Amino acid sequence: MLEFNYRAYRAIEMPDGIILTGIASLNTNSLGAGEVLIKVLYSSLNYKDALSASGHKGITRKYPHTPGIDAAGIVADSISPDFRIGDEVIVTGYDLGMNTNGGFGEYILVPASWVAPKPNGLSLKESMILGTAGFTAGLCLFEFHRRGLSPDMGKVLVTGASGGVGSISIAILAKLGYQVAAATGKQNKIDFLRMLGCSEALSREEIIDNPGRPLLERKWAAAIDNVGGPTLSYCIKSTDYWGTVACVGLVASDKLEATVYPFLLRGVGLVGIDSADRPMNQRLDIWNKLANEWKPDMLNDICKEIELEQIDEEVKKILVGQQFGRVVIRHRN
Repeated sequence: MLEFNYRAYRAIEMPDGIILTGIASLNTNSLGAGEVLIKVLYSSLNYKDALSASGHKGITRKYPHTPGIDAAGIVADSISPDFRIGDEVIVTGYDLGMNTNGGFGEYILVPASWVAPKPNGLSLKESMILGTAGFTAGLCLFEFHRRGLSPDMGKVLVTGASGGVGSISIAILAKLGYQVAAATGKQNKIDFLRMLGCSEALSREEIIDNPGRPLLERKWAAAIDNVGGPTLSYCIKSTDYWGTVACVGLVASDKLEATVYPFLLRGVGLVGIDSADRPMNQRLDIWNKLANEWKPDMLNDICKEIELEQIDEEVKKILVGQQFGRVVIRHRN
C-alpha cells in the first residue's frame, strides 16, 4: 500500500485515564491491515463517535484512536479486484471508528467487504449527510414495509426527532406520503421539524408512559424510537393493531419495562435496528433507495459542515443532547 503522512482527529488516553483530543500527523503505515486504502473526503458525527472520542471503552477498547464510523471518499490504493484507484466509495459501520481507525482521519484502510460503491444519485457529501443515521432510517423503513405499513394506515411517531436518525426519518417518511408526528424535547426546533415534513409536533410530556397500564390509547401505525426507557414503553403500548416499533437508540435509557399485552392483543412488532453489521447485499439495496426514491429533498438544509478542528465543540453538544440535524466533517486533503 502507498505510504505517506496525513492528518487525523485523535483521542489519546493519558496514564491517569483522562482522554485528550487533538489533530495529529500520522503515517498510513500505522493504519494496520486492510485491502482498500481510501482517501476520505467527508465523514459525519454520530453519537457513537462522541462516545469514542470521550474514552468509552464499550465503543473503543484501545487508545490512541481515530473515531469516525462513517467515511466517504476515493480509493487511493487497492489489492482487491473489486475496487480500482479513483472509485468513489462509502464505508459505514462494521468496526470502522470503533477499534479500526475511522473517518476522522484523511485516510482509512479497511477490508474490501466493508466498502460500498457510491450509488448514482448521491454525491460523496450527500452520502455523509445521510451516513449511519440515514442508513439506520432506511433500515427502519425497510422493516416497516416488510410488515406491510403504508401511508393510509395512520401516523408514524418519531421520537428524538431533531437528531440525525430522527430528522432523516421524518424527511423520508414525509416524502413517501406518510403523516409524521415528531416528538422532541427541543421546542425551539419545531419549525425545523415542520420544514422536514412532520404534520404534528409533540413535546416529551405528551408521550409519557403510564407504567400502571399495560396498554394505552391506539395512536400510531408505527414508531421509530431513538430514546429508549419509558419513551420506548409508551411507543409499544400506544401503537395500533399490527403496527411496528423500531428500536434505534437509548439516549435516555437502556431499560425497557413492558408487558406482553401489546404483542399478544394487538400484534405489535418490536424490531431492533442494528446498522453496523448488516450484510452488503442489504446495504447496497438500502443505499440505492436512499439515492433515489427515498432521497430527502432538503439534505443540505439539515447539514452543518465543519473541519477537523471544530469536532471537539460538536462532540460536547451531542453528548448533552444539544445537537440537531447532521454534522458533516470535510477534509481539506
